[in-house]
Amino acid sequence: MKLIYEKSQPGRRGIGVPGTEGLEVPDVPAELRRETPPRLPEIAEPEVLRHFTELSTRNFGIDTGFYPLGSCTMKYNPRVNERLVGLPGFAQLHPLVEDDAAQGALELEWHLQQILLEVTGLDAVSLQPAAGSQGELTGLMLFHAYFRDRGEDDQRRKVVIPDTAHGTNPASVTMAGYELTPVKTDARGNIDVEDLRGKVDEHTAGLMLTNPSTLGLFDENIEQIGRIFHDAGALMYYDGANLNAVCGISRPGDMGFDVVHINLHKTFSQPHGGGGPGGGPIAVRDILEPFLPVPIVARDGATFRLDYDRPKSIGKVRAFSGPFGVFVRSYAFMRSYGPGLREMSEVAVLNANYLLAKLKGAYELPYERLCMHEFVLSARGLKREHGVSALDVAKRLMDYGFHPPTIYFPLVVPEALMIEPTESEARETLDAFCEAMLAIAREAVDEPEVVHSAPHSRPVRRLDEVRAAKNPVLRFRFEDHPEEQGAGDRQLEAQKGA
Repeated sequence: MKLIYEKSQPGRRGIGVPGTEGLEVPDVPAELRRETPPRLPEIAEPEVLRHFTELSTRNFGIDTGFYPLGSCTMKYNPRVNERLVGLPGFAQLHPLVEDDAAQGALELEWHLQQILLEVTGLDAVSLQPAAGSQGELTGLMLFHAYFRDRGEDDQRRKVVIPDTAHGTNPASVTMAGYELTPVKTDARGNIDVEDLRGKVDEHTAGLMLTNPSTLGLFDENIEQIGRIFHDAGALMYYDGANLNAVCGISRPGDMGFDVVHINLHKTFSQPHGGGGPGGGPIAVRDILEPFLPVPIVARDGATFRLDYDRPKSIGKVRAFSGPFGVFVRSYAFMRSYGPGLREMSEVAVLNANYLLAKLKGAYELPYERLCMHEFVLSARGLKREHGVSALDVAKRLMDYGFHPPTIYFPLVVPEALMIEPTESEARETLDAFCEAMLAIAREAVDEPEVVHSAPHSRPVRRLDEVRAAKNPVLRFRFEDHPEEQGAGDRQLEAQKGA
């Protein structure tokens, strides 16, 4: 497929650019008009439309196929959510409108808070954080505020993180000014409790953990872990990235966690990818409620308001009360499932165990246990015996029409393949995915070079990933394409001639 600049032909155009071609444009002040035309490709409107339509078909998303991206729940986003978020009373609501003119929006936010409280088993919610990573940082800021209020902030400087943690956890700990204390995973895929005991003391601020873990395993010692931290006066933080496994089944608050962030853009269907948009509300136990960001959506009888009167608050972490469009979509999704969202999580867990049962014979299973919503296989046997790596499997899977799962994470599993089907997918889709994975395992034995050189049917073949990382080419430059250098010059000459 050619670049739009490569399709450029002298003199073709589909639209006039304001301020060029000798046109008088009274709406653009003279001091803001360009002195030279932009370096744009010269191409007719139908070709522009066809180019970008064709380009859009090169994208892969949940609307085009199965997206088993472990540790980043990628589920179908119901279209009714888009209709609801587009209602004029929501879509056209100004963020600075007075509370009495936004009662419907505030009521929706308040009810969303109540659902999140029920799902997490905690006492108060802030909707402000705009992503899970921002929720993490906000939660750690609440750690600081809580210990500062108790006169212990200088003393408690360490946060414990397991070696299976999401990469954002250690980054958030560092950004929040805490010291990272790693803890090992045991042979069952749980936190190693004996290793943990020696790392929790009066200097510990808390634990950051997702349960089930990135291995897709529910920690069998979670109650004991909670007691270790609370007996030391420390707090427990729950990374909600894997909440899709437990809604309506178990609650982080009941497990002993004091702070939870919820990914509305994962668990509750808000579309995501490409960096956003997202929503990462946090729920907290009552001891942390005074420190939540402002404003909180409060209810007074039949009316709703934004409450800023919170003297111990850590302040704002984002503009306004949070990403409102995300709230509408996620609230609609929650209401469609009904109380507890149990069916959502049960089907997600069922789908994951169905895939695990069909694939564990062809790929190594590091931990012989039932999984939760996701699971981790290993291609180390294929690599050892046939030279086929997890990367090779992922690249070959693209030829079968599937987006690859997460690979090489978590780091405790060599040649990891991390698979999460979610509750969105039908059995036929899961079967087709299994057939592709099993076919690749057979190819690794019989035709390893076919797997090594994959993908074969994609617009872009196997890249030199080391070179791409060291020398990325991220933009088109005219100096690299002298044949297109004249496009801007031709436009300038046309302007002068006019």
